[in-house]
Amino acid sequence: MRILFIGDIVGKIGRRMIKDYLQNYVDKYHIDFVIANGENVTHGKGILRHHYLELIDDGIDVVSLGNHYDNKNDIRRYIDSTDRLIRPLNLLHEYPGEGSIVYDLNGVTIRVTNVLGSAFMHEEVNNPYYSLIDLINNEEETNIHIVDFHAEATGEKLCLAYALDGKVSAILGTHTHVQTRDYKILENGTAYISDVGMTGFADGALGFDKDTVVNKLMYGEQSRFDLPNEGRGIFSAVVLDIDEFSGKCKEIFPIYFVEEQK
Repeated sequence: MRILFIGDIVGKIGRRMIKDYLQNYVDKYHIDFVIANGENVTHGKGILRHHYLELIDDGIDVVSLGNHYDNKNDIRRYIDSTDRLIRPLNLLHEYPGEGSIVYDLNGVTIRVTNVLGSAFMHEEVNNPYYSLIDLINNEEETNIHIVDFHAEATGEKLCLAYALDGKVSAILGTHTHVQTRDYKILENGTAYISDVGMTGFADGALGFDKDTVVNKLMYGEQSRFDLPNEGRGIFSAVVLDIDEFSGKCKEIFPIYFVEEQK
């Protein structure tokens, strides 16, 4: 089973990159199933229903979220009507939708789970490890289990992967928008990367206009991050080759494509 996991899709340019390049990678790597983190799809924070439907129409099978899951109130009205949008599993307070969903692809069951980290994050969450262990021990076993771990600290991400090595097929980090080079398969068959990276504006910071990010983070200005609508894009993802019977990952490799200057 070949699974493509796409890193945080940011804004209009990120959506264009999916439209322009996704099918090419699906064909090139013979992809069976596509997952993408979509928590930054609408103007950089959250996801409106029509943007969610746009991603599905463009060939994404499942959209996972992260700390901006609730930035657009629209999501509360539609998340329960879809089974292809996954919010964080370990939210402390009750919230609509599901944090883990099972899909059947020609008899192969694929569980996709979204979890928020607890280190350096502002959201109130249950412990990600115990939330996943409770899920694994109490829910129906599946052939494949992919975890999108939306977290800030690489140490927390790696420790979770070691703690769950052999219990899930992959722990894939999202949130920092920078692809890391530590992709690997752990001793008991779980694939890992600290961060898959970002799909969006290539010449900014975190997918946003770099000057607005610098002004706020470096100079302390009380301004919002601006999101360009035009510019060259970046497409960040990983490809997973997973044994359908054991659930162990046989291969993981990254995609890191940046458009040329126009």
